[in-house]
Amino acid sequence: MSTTAGAPVALLGGTFDPVHYGHIRPAIELLEGLGLSELRLVPGRVPPHRPQPRLDAQTRTHLLHLAVANIPGLVVDERELQRAGPSYTSDTLQGLRRELGPERPLCFAMGSDAFRSLPHWHRWQTLAEQAHLVVTTRGGDSGEPLSSELAEWLAPRQVQSAQALRSTPAGRVLFHPVSRLEISATGVRRLMAQGRSARGLMPDPVWEAMADAGLYGYPQQ
Repeated sequence: MSTTAGAPVALLGGTFDPVHYGHIRPAIELLEGLGLSELRLVPGRVPPHRPQPRLDAQTRTHLLHLAVANIPGLVVDERELQRAGPSYTSDTLQGLRRELGPERPLCFAMGSDAFRSLPHWHRWQTLAEQAHLVVTTRGGDSGEPLSSELAEWLAPRQVQSAQALRSTPAGRVLFHPVSRLEISATGVRRLMAQGRSARGLMPDPVWEAMADAGLYGYPQQ
């Protein structure tokens, strides 16, 4: 997909185990709300900060391709599947920055809970050297205070508008609201293990592929 000159590119990582509308709808809102040229969904092969996925990376990625096939601006980026070892965000951002060049605005989107845990991430203080951080917020978020270390780091970097992300390639932090959908991958997996339908919680092609393959313990027809 060609990109619009100067418009930001964003990454949104995850295990997508499986992908559902709780991933897709916020991604669309980020794409439109930030005026992105594209938002790249990056499935992790070995996520370092959470339990390992139930499905293998190739199957999760196939389902992700099905989910975004008809949504302009959402694309699947498989770079983390091509690296050995843990899927560190710092490595991913460095690789994409090399491809985009030094001037293109690049954003990394993450949830508010992940942001609060940022000081525990690998080389976390270098992330803003490669990209802006966009922290998605939802109504009903816990609102737990940031650590003093993170709050001090955030203070000189926080901006209040998406427009501020377009004038520099990296280094800023924006808190951006997205819709709260009460859908979780854990809930989807539980439904399927019970032999119940998860239709309506994800694009139909994703549900049909999972049901046909009997994934997550769902009975094959």
